[in-house]
Amino acid sequence: MEQFLRITPRRQGLTNSSSQDPVTQLLLDLNHDAADSDTQQRLWDAVYLELRRIADRLMRSESTGHTLQPTALVHEAYVKLIDQKRAQWHDRAQFYAVAARIMRRILVDHAREKAALKRGGDHHRITLSDELFGSLNPMDPILETITLDRALDRLAKLSARMARVVELRVFGGLTMLEIAHVLGVSKRTADNDWVAARQWLTLEFAREGS
Repeated sequence: MEQFLRITPRRQGLTNSSSQDPVTQLLLDLNHDAADSDTQQRLWDAVYLELRRIADRLMRSESTGHTLQPTALVHEAYVKLIDQKRAQWHDRAQFYAVAARIMRRILVDHAREKAALKRGGDHHRITLSDELFGSLNPMDPILETITLDRALDRLAKLSARMARVVELRVFGGLTMLEIAHVLGVSKRTADNDWVAARQWLTLEFAREGS
């Protein structure tokens, strides 16, 4: 993994999921040879800044000197991403969808370890910015990872798709068009799920805070 630290990556957006997209092409190349270190390194160069942007947003409220920093989160997530031995990559949106699930699990697992070591310890916290929740969230916008994770598990029992929309948007940073693509639904359906999920989560957070 040290080789990845020497790379200066270029910013890649998430606006194109076609086979002409550089990230998509690299993923398709990995389907043919998952162990190709050159392709892995070029993929890292292509996706690092976007993964780092997501990690920075997820962890912007962490205390200084916390044991898990955004860079470490990105590195750990990437190692797990390219170690998806049975994964059949299709495009960049699918890649970031898998990244969303992996980042969620890393953050939640780390938060639980910290909680186990120190009761009431310094959990990972996620900043739900105005862009994500806006005025629908009447509570403090800083929510612990474990709290959100448990809420999403409860939401998944009511609507697995709505929970997945939130996971992809919050943990993966996908656009609504990309989320619709990943889930195989129309953008209008994804938008409706996002609005409904935000409303449901707002009520849940208010109930827990009462």
